[in-house]
Amino acid sequence: MTVEEKHKNDVQFLIECLSQDLVVMIMEDLGVELRQAFDILYNSHTYRKLENESTGLCYQSSVYVFDYLMNELKSQQRGIM
Repeated sequence: MTVEEKHKNDVQFLIECLSQDLVVMIMEDLGVELRQAFDILYNSHTYRKLENESTGLCYQSSVYVFDYLMNELKSQQRGIM
């Protein structure tokens, strides 16, 4: 395995760990079921930024990323109203 491949695997691992934490936090905070929590996360702009290493979001804490996601969801709600 090359250094680049190892780095890519490490970043993917960070994203997966954060995603696991975020789904639990979404379920608890919004009172939704597992499937809906995954849908919320995976369909968000936040998740797209999380997957893009150059944003640095994958290096932040799960609490920080969750707050970022909640701000995104609140902004979307304001746009609908």
